[in-house]
Amino acid sequence: MMTIRAKNHPVDEAGSGSTGMTEYYEILGVSRDASVEEIKGNYRQLALKHHPDKNPGDKQAEEQFKLISEAYQVLADTEKRELYDLYGHAGLAGMNVGGFSGFEDIFGSFGDIFEEFFSFGKRPAQAERAQPGADLRQRVVLTLEEVVRGLDTSLEVERRVSCRRCGGSGLEPGAQRQSCPRCGGRGQVSQPRGFLKIFNNCPDCLGAGTLITSPCVNCGGGGTVKEKKQLQVRIPPGVDSGTRLRLRGEGGAGARGGPAGDLYLEVQITPHPIFSRKERDLRYQAHLSFVEAALGATVTIPTLNSKRLLQVPAGTQPGAIFRIPREGLPGLRGKSRGDLVVEVALETPTRLSSQQKRLLEEFLKLPAKPEDKRPKKRAEEVG
Repeated sequence: MMTIRAKNHPVDEAGSGSTGMTEYYEILGVSRDASVEEIKGNYRQLALKHHPDKNPGDKQAEEQFKLISEAYQVLADTEKRELYDLYGHAGLAGMNVGGFSGFEDIFGSFGDIFEEFFSFGKRPAQAERAQPGADLRQRVVLTLEEVVRGLDTSLEVERRVSCRRCGGSGLEPGAQRQSCPRCGGRGQVSQPRGFLKIFNNCPDCLGAGTLITSPCVNCGGGGTVKEKKQLQVRIPPGVDSGTRLRLRGEGGAGARGGPAGDLYLEVQITPHPIFSRKERDLRYQAHLSFVEAALGATVTIPTLNSKRLLQVPAGTQPGAIFRIPREGLPGLRGKSRGDLVVEVALETPTRLSSQQKRLLEEFLKLPAKPEDKRPKKRAEEVG
């Protein structure tokens, strides 16, 4: 705990000091030309730090709290501060300064500032503010084919809209809101906690400060009603799972004249039976026999739109990767299309005819050809 020490100060040129007495400016940690707001701010910090409720049973904190309050009582009062600046403590003789008999005296002298400082949750009564409507979310499921070309679709959205009978006020036509009798229109009620006051929203008016005594028969006083609406939506090409699209103003209705919320469309892409996706590229696994891989072959590769022929060079190994440009997916906002990435997988036959088996056995007996060190040709798209 910080200790505030009262120091002896000789009389300065302005005559504001007084030997053997506490110096109020130093107690509050402010200069002699400090503004009232600066004095008040420092007092708040020190009072909270040394308040007895935060230091139960601490006599030193209690005495320091009284000393802080005495200094504030003088420096926050224009007349007392002028006398103190001119004559020091002698100028305050005969005035009610210090000497508090207890904390009831302190709170009596500083009622307004303690109410402001030690009233947690309090806020001034305000007119009801406009509140924006709730944002809504709806899932949209697309196939990879629809990702390529985009999707025009119709969605049914259930949302809350402003009541047409009362215009969103919640009142019967011609009726008016009444001031809440429980909180007196302030919107909050207080509960004492020792020296403190705890403020909470009024349970009757829920913080509004007013009550609806004649609610609208259509919306029950809520100001909004549920409604279903068909929306025509364009999903752009290139979306991916997790993409969120916002439709402004298509969410729930706002309260008390507030704007409507937004509708967020959350995109989900269904798995494809033969293609997988990595950003804008599509991946496809082409199954070749070991003869096709060894001798080379022209294979048919499916795409999302049609089919392409791919020339696989002789000696292709399992796991080899070939690319067919611009057969992937488009990117959002006009980005170029990705590629179709083809990975070679070898298929080993499980059933062989007697002739096939004989030929393979003869192949094993042939001497191995030295490895060709020349670079292998790249696969080429045909047609």
